[in-house]
Amino acid sequence: MSDVRDRQSDIERFVQNTEGKVYSRRVFFGMCAALGIAPAAARLSPAMADQKELVLVNWGGDAVRGMKASFVDPYLKKFPDRKVAIDGTGPSTSRIRLMVQSGRVTWDIMDRNLHTALEIGPENMLEKIDYSIVDRSKVRPEHAVEWGIGNYLYAMVLTYNTKKWGGEVPTSWKDVWDFKKFPGKRAFRREPDAVLEAALMADGVPFDKIYPIDMKRALDMHKKMKEHAIYYTVIADGQNAFRNGEVHLGQLLNTRAWPLKLDTKGVCDWTWNEGVSWGACWMVPKGAQGGKAIWEFIAMTQDPQAQAELLKSNGYGPVNPEAYKFLDADWNKVNPGAPENYAKMLPGGIEWYAKNATAARQQLIDALSS
Repeated sequence: MSDVRDRQSDIERFVQNTEGKVYSRRVFFGMCAALGIAPAAARLSPAMADQKELVLVNWGGDAVRGMKASFVDPYLKKFPDRKVAIDGTGPSTSRIRLMVQSGRVTWDIMDRNLHTALEIGPENMLEKIDYSIVDRSKVRPEHAVEWGIGNYLYAMVLTYNTKKWGGEVPTSWKDVWDFKKFPGKRAFRREPDAVLEAALMADGVPFDKIYPIDMKRALDMHKKMKEHAIYYTVIADGQNAFRNGEVHLGQLLNTRAWPLKLDTKGVCDWTWNEGVSWGACWMVPKGAQGGKAIWEFIAMTQDPQAQAELLKSNGYGPVNPEAYKFLDADWNKVNPGAPENYAKMLPGGIEWYAKNATAARQQLIDALSS
């Protein structure tokens, strides 16, 4: 039943993102093949495109606009005879597997997280990164793996209301679990990544002992938390819960905490202290047709100035540490990749999640439901 629901959700997302729009033939058939949908059943009008076109797949919304301006436009300026189409319907793992296994690979570059690269790379779902063209020295060592190379940073951060406790604010996860000192409703995402780590930090586990995660210890902490918290599924719901005053402290993506602070004129704020930083990455599906152009595009996205511009568009942090030099002090305050911010955070354990994400998610859901 779960597979059926997942497939139905994928199809609904496909229709929502494509209905009434015009796409190149390659993008159109790629999206259809990834879902096993007959092209004639889709309500859109594909246009012809030549075979030099690269297809970049991300998660839509502001990411399309940001990546076009920061990455695609400079690439096309350098290679004016080429084309790049952005498919914003999302490279879910199920869609990647279906496309590769069908042998009809029409995507070239995918935007995912690094632990997915370590999860499905060994399954022969991905091409190995061509490090003769892509420069692994332009990212931190933890953001370059065999099947994925970092493209931006994001973080789950401690977020709070500055007006709730007479000027005092929480500065650590230990404070978030202190229900007497900081009364009020908390918010956490209903996913294990960063939620488990926050619980362990609150229980006194130092950064270098977080992984491998002690699931029992982390879940016991969340069992203490659950009557004091909401656990949101949709990220925007967590952001709105802070905005409307339903919750007063908890965990949000930095890309949501920053606009939340702006929207509330500083009533809500966040700290990088004890945040959990994550690297998103470029992955290439096994059998991609773009050839050397794929690696040339990825190499160009490593440019620190281009990455600085991506931060300004949507809060995605530059994965190239040199990018902070192209940002003034105000922009670096919201940059998870700025050295002073990155040093305060725990780098997410991608190797652990590559092996344990599915089981950890189910165990967390079970613990919150019991």
